[in-house]
Amino acid sequence: MLFNAITENRDFYRRIFKLVLPIVVQNLLSAAVSSADVVMLNYVGQSSISAVSLASQYASVLFMVLYGLGTGATMLCAQYYGKGDMRAIQAVEGIVMRFNLGISLIFGIMALTIPEQMMHIFTNDSELISIGASYLRCVSVCYVCWGIIESYLSVLRSIGRVTISTVMNVLAFSLNIVLNAVFIFGLFGAPKMGAMGVAIATSVSRFVELLACMVVSALSKDIKLDFRYMFIRNKQLFSDFVRLALPAVGNDVSWSVAFSMYSVILGHLGSDAVAANSFVVVVRNFGTILCFGVASAGGILLGNVLGENKLEEARKEAREVVRLTVFTGAVGGLIVLAIMPFVLKYADLSEQALHYLKYMLLINVYYIMGTAVNTTMIAGIFRAGGDSRFGLICDTIDMWCYAVPLGFLAAFVFKLPVMVVYFLLCTDEFVKWPWVIKRYRNGKWIRNITRDNLFE
Repeated sequence: MLFNAITENRDFYRRIFKLVLPIVVQNLLSAAVSSADVVMLNYVGQSSISAVSLASQYASVLFMVLYGLGTGATMLCAQYYGKGDMRAIQAVEGIVMRFNLGISLIFGIMALTIPEQMMHIFTNDSELISIGASYLRCVSVCYVCWGIIESYLSVLRSIGRVTISTVMNVLAFSLNIVLNAVFIFGLFGAPKMGAMGVAIATSVSRFVELLACMVVSALSKDIKLDFRYMFIRNKQLFSDFVRLALPAVGNDVSWSVAFSMYSVILGHLGSDAVAANSFVVVVRNFGTILCFGVASAGGILLGNVLGENKLEEARKEAREVVRLTVFTGAVGGLIVLAIMPFVLKYADLSEQALHYLKYMLLINVYYIMGTAVNTTMIAGIFRAGGDSRFGLICDTIDMWCYAVPLGFLAAFVFKLPVMVVYFLLCTDEFVKWPWVIKRYRNGKWIRNITRDNLFE
């Protein structure tokens, strides 16, 4: 079926694979860094793995905020690129940079000044709180760098220049892995720092990535990392950005915070559950690499087509994106199944944690399909046409009215076994399928959101 589709729509698949491959490499390296953290900390101790895993939830929330704002920029920039309006793209970059700098600064100050209180939300274990607080203080310095980087890379990706952003990520991620080894194990005369070594490696690699962005900007003829863009004023573009980006941010933050509640629930069920879930997150990241690559690439292509006002062509290409997503979701499940024996063999966990790990991985074999379909439609296809409000409503109701309450009731009221609680939490993606698929079929997301004569 997929082979026939590729044969019939060669031009589309050529364009999407050209975007998917760099994105997959980028996501693969990101997952490699996360797995390197877990694998290396595995030799330090279970407490370090658990503490870094919990502390990293704040980076996940920040990433979702930056990703949501970047999505707002991508929605507009992809369509304006299809329209050929580079001035509008520069103005949008300035808008997203203002938002990103402000928010990343808030996260940085919190991580620097109140890390113990931040850790206490996830766990009551004093050892985990101490390790996690030290980690947060150290990584706080890189949050502002991250905000600037994501502003620039989101614009580059929106106009199809994903290879450039991938090269910069290769540099940063490779450096991160090397520095992890140096500071965790004390190589080349460096002090042996354990969990703190992960924080230092992360901070240094982000700073180097920001320098790389500045170098690329200096060589670019049109899309630059220029702080002067923040002072470009256009009421219509700002209004459009807020209207499109805020629901996307709300969607991503609502989902991310709710997903963090899963860690809160597991964190209060014991360190074995937390440690097992730390490995599961890494494996699941590898399983979803192709799916998320298709979602990102599909959103960029559809945005360009909609900006050219080719609405019917966008509908046809969306159909191919969905077809490709189902295939990659199945592949993702098989990847988890293939990695599973190696993880169970080499994970240095307690017997109970290994028991949890085995069944959590089996659950994720099918859970990835739910994630793949919803991510592609909500964060890829719908947002390509500026339809970010639906995702906010859908995910908020699903997570906060269904999944999180169900998890808390199962864990703390009915006191069900850990694996039953985990299984119930992993039903969230499938519950929203009927509404997501209905939205896709009615075509309300197919819109050209660009404006004419913005700077006249």
